[in-house]
Amino acid sequence: MENQTIIDTIYSQFDQFFDSEKKIATYIINNHKKVIDMTIAELSKNCGASEASISRFCKKIDMKGFHHLKINLAREMVETDKTIAVSNDVSIGNIEQSLQNILANKVAELTATVNMINAQELGEIIELIQQARLVQLVAVGNTIPVALDGSYKFSEIGIPAVSGTIWETQTAFSLTLTKDDVLIAISNSGESSKIHTMIKSANERGVKTIGITNNKNSAIGMESKYHIQTATREKLFLDEFYFSRISASTIIEILYLFLTIGQKNSYEQLSKNEEIFAQEKL
Repeated sequence: MENQTIIDTIYSQFDQFFDSEKKIATYIINNHKKVIDMTIAELSKNCGASEASISRFCKKIDMKGFHHLKINLAREMVETDKTIAVSNDVSIGNIEQSLQNILANKVAELTATVNMINAQELGEIIELIQQARLVQLVAVGNTIPVALDGSYKFSEIGIPAVSGTIWETQTAFSLTLTKDDVLIAISNSGESSKIHTMIKSANERGVKTIGITNNKNSAIGMESKYHIQTATREKLFLDEFYFSRISASTIIEILYLFLTIGQKNSYEQLSKNEEIFAQEKL
């Protein structure tokens, strides 16, 4: 599909923008409905960046210019408004509305993630995982739980998979992988130097590498042989921190569902697991 919207592009490239470009990006994210009726001079005044910076910003996000940006924002806004309204207002004083705003953003996040998936590449990735001798899922920080969940889910249906919580252990194990194995790297920013080092080393040994990040142009996205891009809306709430792992977890679940259907004896393997786990339940 790869239907990445302008807003998705801005989110994914945000950390790579210069300070003046971040001002423009932040203003557009929070005021995109107003921007479509503005002149470039008005946007310059409102966001505190020069008209030249706005023009460069447009080119950086693959727009021909500011007019082209406004046309595409308007088109996307019409399509979005048919489905759900997205706001960044979260307040203890209005919990009910805040919950709806959070829900709307999460729905938008997951919708964008699924729409950006390249079906052909996803099929190739599924086949690689099915044929792998071993799958290692690596992550640092906030996305470690996603890697742990992925290794459990894959192992549950008969695909040997491992993950860990300690970077040194993950690195040491990754050095044992061969051309018959798959390394899946999970990173929101795609800029973790530790994971990038692991992928680069794995590539040199012929390991099949897959990156799951918010930005295909990130260091990890560019280094990985295969890449799945996730969408994020977290900068609507916290500018400086990555906290959401819902999109990455959704990708793992998508892979799991396709693998369960395509994996021989997966249901038999699941039943064996359930029998063992049932003994621990009251």
